Amino acid sequence: MMKNVPEDLKKLDERIKSLQKQQKNKADSRKDETDFERFSRIGFRVGTELLSGVLAGGAIGYFLDDWLETKPWLLIIFLFLGGAAGVLNVYKFAKSEEKRKE
Repeated sequence: MMKNVPEDLKKLDERIKSLQKQQKNKADSRKDETDFERFSRIGFRVGTELLSGVLAGGAIGYFLDDWLETKPWLLIIFLFLGGAAGVLNVYKFAKSEEKRKE
């Protein structure tokens, strides 16, 4: 068993280097993207973040309302909470894009 350890480590090292190379190639290809591609990617991400927050909040509120028989109060509350979570996620994404740009 001990004699396999160096060979296993060698394979692991090769795999890590291969994955790092793939990641670098992805980063390099992103630098070559056009403005349209970049803005499309950002717009899709922002729309997805906002929509997913509202949908998740609405679903949670709907099922809690149904379970606790409080219709429509929890649905309304969780729709707003989901919207706020979506806006917060968009804010975090915008900050990360700003850091990436620098």
